Amino acid sequence: MDKQAQSKSKHIILTSHRNGAGKNVVPIQWGAAAPSDRGPVVGSIGSQANRNVIGTHAGSYSVYRALAVASGVLDPNHRADLTNTSPVVHLGPHPSWSNPDKIVSLDPFGAMTGDVFASFYVDGYDIRPTIAITKAHINVPELKDEIAQGRLHVDGKLLKADGSLLVTKAAIDPVWYLPGIAKRLQVDEWELRRVLFQQTGGMFPELVTRPDLHVFLPPIGGTTVYIVGDESTITDLSKPLAVRVHDECNGSDVFGSDICTCRPYLVHGIEACIQAAQEGGAGVIVYCRKEGRALGEVTKFLVYNARKRQEGGDRADAYFIRTECVAGVQDMRFQELMPDVLHWLGITRIDRLVSMSQMKYDAITHSGIEVVKRIPIPPELVPADAQVEIEAKKASGYYSEDEMLAADALAQIKGRDY
Repeated sequence: MDKQAQSKSKHIILTSHRNGAGKNVVPIQWGAAAPSDRGPVVGSIGSQANRNVIGTHAGSYSVYRALAVASGVLDPNHRADLTNTSPVVHLGPHPSWSNPDKIVSLDPFGAMTGDVFASFYVDGYDIRPTIAITKAHINVPELKDEIAQGRLHVDGKLLKADGSLLVTKAAIDPVWYLPGIAKRLQVDEWELRRVLFQQTGGMFPELVTRPDLHVFLPPIGGTTVYIVGDESTITDLSKPLAVRVHDECNGSDVFGSDICTCRPYLVHGIEACIQAAQEGGAGVIVYCRKEGRALGEVTKFLVYNARKRQEGGDRADAYFIRTECVAGVQDMRFQELMPDVLHWLGITRIDRLVSMSQMKYDAITHSGIEVVKRIPIPPELVPADAQVEIEAKKASGYYSEDEMLAADALAQIKGRDY
């Protein structure tokens, strides 16, 4: 980098007030049906004069990008070459994309920026996709066991003899429309912006100084969607659709820790997705980066210690209490935002929801998506050390077969069909 460019890169432009913003900022009309009316999300630091959002691309990974720039291994003005990076399949647009109440935590046009905002690229805007869609084979060892047990059958197209599974997968970075987030959480937008500013240590002053900017790219983890089967059938109500919404649990999902049911339930969800796809429909796994109920892994491990060491040992009646003692709250996942990804896929009905969580079920159904059947984890898949967790969840209101059987019995007594 020459001295002039180096000097320019060290010059700091404050964007915390309007007079520090560029003159070529394109407003974002959230919920507009036409991309030209909606406008692009411009969060690239290299496009400072055009930025129309608070925060920057890549979520939490933006900090690593800063380290790369600071250490001299990345040119701060680098612009991504997006040649041949477009989605391998096209998802949408769907009617939900133009409903500002249906999607508030992601950019529905995030995967097609190169096409729908081509004119802005020509004008020099540095626009980055916030969604990428590709295809892959995944190999989950348990699928081989299910094939051997006859629970799944090899079709040679989706599920191969070696247990590998063909999927379409989409990576999604969070894009928050603050007025919509506030409405969804039933809080005042200004109060939301103020608390976001304070609780992030003042990282984003625009939250409180730039009311003209309504879109925020938060420094948090994103979501990955795995689609099994023909993605075009997701919106076809004549074809079965199975869905598992899964919140990250690294210890169980990756390393097989037996203190919870996360990996077994995830695998069971994949099984249900394969079955729906082989019946001519599709299956969707939504994998959200919300480790430890969004409390973080350090907090989760502290709670593990507290549960094991408390008087009487690990107990179902103290399961959630110990979490609240450490974190101050039992859960911070805010499932109210979760259905956005389902609306992005155009889902209006889920035939088989592989989940016991009442919070997830309520969030999905309250957003207008019909759930036909809920599928709990089979008892034989619950690890021995996870019995405390499953009993605690049932006691707190999680769906279970016991609840379903009780409802059936009550219906027979009352002579009603539930």
